[in-house]
Amino acid sequence: MQTDRKKRIKSIDLLRGVVMVIMALDHVRDYFHADAYFFDPSDITQTNVPLFWTRFVTHFCAPVFVFLAGTSAFFVGQRRDKKSLSIWLLKRGLWLVVAELTIIKLAWMFKLDYSTILLQVIWVLGIGMVFLAGFIHLPKKLMIGLALIVIFGHNLLDSFAPSDSVASGVWTFLHVFNMVNMGSFQVLVGYPIIPWIFVMLLGYYFGEFYKPLYDSKLRIKRLFQIGLGLTLLFFILRTVNVYGDPYTWAEQDSLGMTIASYFNITKYPPSLLYLLITLGPSILFLSFMENVQNRWTEKLVVIGRVPMFFYIVHIYVIHALAVVAAIATGFSFSDMVIDLWVTLQPQLQGYGFNLWVVYLVWIVLTVALYPICSWYNDYKTANRQKWWLSYL
Repeated sequence: MQTDRKKRIKSIDLLRGVVMVIMALDHVRDYFHADAYFFDPSDITQTNVPLFWTRFVTHFCAPVFVFLAGTSAFFVGQRRDKKSLSIWLLKRGLWLVVAELTIIKLAWMFKLDYSTILLQVIWVLGIGMVFLAGFIHLPKKLMIGLALIVIFGHNLLDSFAPSDSVASGVWTFLHVFNMVNMGSFQVLVGYPIIPWIFVMLLGYYFGEFYKPLYDSKLRIKRLFQIGLGLTLLFFILRTVNVYGDPYTWAEQDSLGMTIASYFNITKYPPSLLYLLITLGPSILFLSFMENVQNRWTEKLVVIGRVPMFFYIVHIYVIHALAVVAAIATGFSFSDMVIDLWVTLQPQLQGYGFNLWVVYLVWIVLTVALYPICSWYNDYKTANRQKWWLSYL
């Protein structure tokens, strides 16, 4: 039974490892692609097919991170009572928020200037855990029902815009990608908490499929049914073109760009369609890959077991490499000291490389980081008694 349980968790680590590697591609693109400093790769009026899909594939990352964070919390809860789990979630959640504002902020910007604060995926993972610490004490059916209502219905609130400045600021933290003026500093809320905290909640109850006594064949069948159902629902809603995303799709000048328009869904905040087309295929992946093991999957599993370590290290390495690339092409170190986000730095317009260079840097980066992740995974396994390792 213990061996079977390890296999089950390994498939989840595999999915996490895959999305970690894909995530690195998006961040390399931000720091190395020349067009990144002029337009968004999802802008149908300016992008091209290869660039669009380079961006689209990375959409899977944040939903999988948040969803599987809930699943991991469920696994922790199998070894603790609910009170102990709540304390663990609170401590870990607050740590992630602090990490977002310090270690990770420094990695993105190479300075710690708090005139502007950027709240991204690590922030929402932390806040999600804080909410989950309370959610787990409420009735299961009530919370699953509430999560589904919010995830399926939150796009009805897209046009809601409070006129009062205080209410508008609160609403931004809840459901709007926007800047909030906080007096002496401003906050860019990249990841408002709705519906992310409910995605984590569903991920928590998703962990029940991985209980030790749950039949593996039944689990694979159920995962396939859920994943396929979510994916098909995406295609139905997107084809109808009425609800599920703030922006409808339209026919373009070419078939490739029409398909891009069809799949051009909203991440900030994540629309219903965005969550369906990312979580649906991800759950299908878990169904298909549960019993698949080879040397490549084993390497991805290693990365998936140290996600926070990989996340922090890869940002510092990418940013450092970008500094070298900038200096080598006539720019200065100060040009890579970021105020808000690298692609918004006007002095970097003219810097950057073709898309194939982005892919080359990404491949070299991934290969180079694997031995470091393998070492840390071994160290973490051999030193489970060190409490601080659970936070990295």
